Amino acid sequence: MIIAIVSFKQSTPRRLAEMTQVFSATAPKYLNLPGLLRKNYFLSEDGLRAGGIYVWESKARAEEFYSPEWKKFVEGKYGCPPEILYVDAPVMVDNTAGSIVSD
Repeated sequence: MIIAIVSFKQSTPRRLAEMTQVFSATAPKYLNLPGLLRKNYFLSEDGLRAGGIYVWESKARAEEFYSPEWKKFVEGKYGCPPEILYVDAPVMVDNTAGSIVSD
């Protein structure tokens, strides 16, 4: 598994209620996305950084999804290009499912 932390800086602080609406509008496009295990949206406490934390089956699946078109969409929607940080995730504790998953 790989985690991609995708974030973007905002020029002005955003409120949680506002970003919840924005995120809710884009969330359906991630349902049943091949290779994506989980996605959490986030907004920093100061409202200046937002993004998503994605858990992917592989880095190849993530890189396939983060196409130039996707990056352009994010920049158009949020006003700045996304930053992507990849980190290995060899073990995941899933308390919702009551399981531990490892590569």
